[in-house]
Amino acid sequence: QQEINILMQRKSAVDEKNAHLKNEFGNLNQKFIDKSQELKDTEECAQKKEEQNRLIIKNLEEENKGFNICCADLLSELEKLRNQEVQWRKEKSGNDARIKNLETDLGEIREQIKSLHIICSNLSSQVDVKQEELFQKDCD
Repeated sequence: QQEINILMQRKSAVDEKNAHLKNEFGNLNQKFIDKSQELKDTEECAQKKEEQNRLIIKNLEEENKGFNICCADLLSELEKLRNQEVQWRKEKSGNDARIKNLETDLGEIREQIKSLHIICSNLSSQVDVKQEELFQKDCD
């Protein structure tokens, strides 16, 4: 009887420990289920973020292509404008040289006109003198 009582106490202790372990197993199993769901949710969220990032990267790459095309166009336009500027500077330099030559020619022509005015004035005076002489001769 004493042995049965001891065995019953052991059985009761084992049952109690078994119930405690079942309870702990249930808690751990629930934690596992919760963590599994949390992991699943996290993986889904990560996949969504990854897909969003891929889409953003794709859009940014397309936008970058557009910017690269725009930059290439602007660089081409800049090169054209620089070439045009070089051409205009050459033309301006040529025009400045022509203007300087024309100003020099104009100065020379003015000097010629002055000397021609002097000659004309002298000739006019001579004509006046000759007319006066002729008039005197006529009178005589």
